[in-house]
Amino acid sequence: MNLRKFLPALFAAAPLLSQVILAQVTDKQLLEAGEANWLTYNGSYDSRRHSALKQVNTSTVGALVPKWVYHVPGATALQTVPIVVDGVMYVTQPNEVYAVDARNGRQIWDYHRIPARQKGPNRGVAVYRDKVYFTTPDAHLIALAASTGQVLWETKIAEASDGYWSPAAPMVVKGKVLAGIAPGDHGLNGFLDAYDAVTGERLWRFNSIPKPGEAGSETWAGDSWKSAGGNTWLTGSYDPDLNLLYWGIGNPAPDFNGDVRAGDNLYTECVVALDLDTGKMKWYFQFTPHDTMDWDAVEIPVLVDAPFEGNMRKLMAHADRNGFYYLLDRTNGKFLAGAPFVKRLNWASGLTPEGRPIRIPGIEPTLKGTVVCPAAIGAANWQSPAYSPETGLFYVVAQEGCGFAHKSTETFRPGGFQYRATGDVNMKDDDWKVYVRALDLTTGKLKWESERIGSTGFGGGLLSTAGGLIFSGEQNGQFGALDAKSGKTLWHFYTGQQITAQPVTYTVGGKQIVAIATATDIMAFGLFEDHSK
Repeated sequence: MNLRKFLPALFAAAPLLSQVILAQVTDKQLLEAGEANWLTYNGSYDSRRHSALKQVNTSTVGALVPKWVYHVPGATALQTVPIVVDGVMYVTQPNEVYAVDARNGRQIWDYHRIPARQKGPNRGVAVYRDKVYFTTPDAHLIALAASTGQVLWETKIAEASDGYWSPAAPMVVKGKVLAGIAPGDHGLNGFLDAYDAVTGERLWRFNSIPKPGEAGSETWAGDSWKSAGGNTWLTGSYDPDLNLLYWGIGNPAPDFNGDVRAGDNLYTECVVALDLDTGKMKWYFQFTPHDTMDWDAVEIPVLVDAPFEGNMRKLMAHADRNGFYYLLDRTNGKFLAGAPFVKRLNWASGLTPEGRPIRIPGIEPTLKGTVVCPAAIGAANWQSPAYSPETGLFYVVAQEGCGFAHKSTETFRPGGFQYRATGDVNMKDDDWKVYVRALDLTTGKLKWESERIGSTGFGGGLLSTAGGLIFSGEQNGQFGALDAKSGKTLWHFYTGQQITAQPVTYTVGGKQIVAIATATDIMAFGLFEDHSK
């Protein structure tokens, strides 16, 4: 921690800090996800990314203006989601955490980990009681004092010398810190850990690749399970009534050549439902059996209680990287409905009644190369979707595009070397486009779309508000607000920086703020106030 920076800010922000030092983020606050704060990566355990705030709405959004900018020192490609607790904002980049006054962007404290190994990205922190938690490029989980940035404890998640690192924002539920791992593209087997939030002791581990004799091991040929991938590099969701965690699992390895790993390759490309107390798997659903296109299934699972075929159901909505939208019963993993949410999809003709893809023969990587749609980067990726209970619509950042996919022979090498067996080249023709799309929750039917003009990459994720808005950050630097019912652009601001992060909203001093990370800065917006009167 840089004390020379911390001490002046301490005195300047003393009234605010005195409240924060006494404040504790409770289990009740995390469960209720109140309006004033943004306490978790996706805003709430159900991952809807919907805020009840409506001071900024379809009528007032035209008066939205920049309020402050905080420059993150040395940043070049931020993906952090700001966490806001009682007027204090916490943001990250690899090996660094910053506490910022959420009213004006003034820095309160900063933490820098040494050695500064900048393998990234880092997508943010978790908060609980008086602590801030984050993961590091050398696969450690660290707890800091929320008021000062002092290190309270540090736990090794995995061996960095093996190639492991951890980019995801942790998640805290009932005193357990959930932390995932990356990268599956190096043939490193994935897992999800739960740690004691007070001591840092590991409580359980779920291994995403079953060992011989375990359920699912029969889906791996020979010894291919030893370097199988299946990492957990994005944050999940939680249902407190069922006491179940829902986590997406990444791709198998090698990514593009499945010849050495015959079988469905469980539990890669799955969403798994885990008992929070024990880490035991209750059910799984596999989106892409025997994937050969690197279509990680880590996209955020969105939990919604809504009518389906005349009955209230506990649902899970998931827009997968493979191009299909899925609706599951989250009590048991049963497939309820599914449909493509992109037009350029040529590898499967549809889904069976059980939700299994109906593959089109020959549409997979080959030695000579094959056109596969969507491309390996996917029809969706890490950009968070959103759901609005006011409209009943599911919102997703969707990319239309194909890849020219090759495979080769490659031997696994320990120590963090890539194990992909080639890849694909994005075919960025005139039809390669990125959209924000609104889908009917229960059918996946397209209701509207808004093209991200000038962007050929995903950009950032989405935020829904009770003000009838969808906030959307684009790769080309545009930050905009769309009408949640129609998709019409109501407001936009050019940040001048690439955006690949998700926006948040909170209140401070009774005023709603919308904030997002650009490549180098945290930018905060609020309604214009005329101080001349």
